[in-house]
Amino acid sequence: MDKTTLIQRIVGRLREDFDLQVRAAALARDEATNEESRAENKYDTRGQEAAYLAEGQARLAAEIEQSINLYHALPADPFPPDAPAALGALIETVSARGVRSWFFLGPRSGGLELEIEGQHVLVVTPASPLGRQLLGRRVGDQLTLPGKPSAPATVVAVQ
Repeated sequence: MDKTTLIQRIVGRLREDFDLQVRAAALARDEATNEESRAENKYDTRGQEAAYLAEGQARLAAEIEQSINLYHALPADPFPPDAPAALGALIETVSARGVRSWFFLGPRSGGLELEIEGQHVLVVTPASPLGRQLLGRRVGDQLTLPGKPSAPATVVAVQ
């Protein structure tokens, strides 16, 4: 699996999210400043609520933009043989039942799911329980995937 393609797809998905948040923030900002949102009495908070919503959406857009920048700075070079998994690693595991899983250790945006070359890839961060388990693992190491304590998995590739 090509890591460059994977990172490009992650950035593409983040850009879609960013564009959506920017548009939502603009709509909320327009709502907050619209003449019809002016308070009619001291209990009318429509304009204030729209302003809070616009601020939150703008903050989320800024966080997504930071994530995009982090992924752009992430090297796509393959890991050397026998290297431990670190940030930017694409890790393949196989369970005792033969089920293969792919994980990408990313700097942010954990939980993002993509399909690359017919394979399902889950982005995890080192701060997540699964990310902490994958960090530092090498080919041949075993781990217990969350929700599957009876079926340990073996790391078969770190790219």
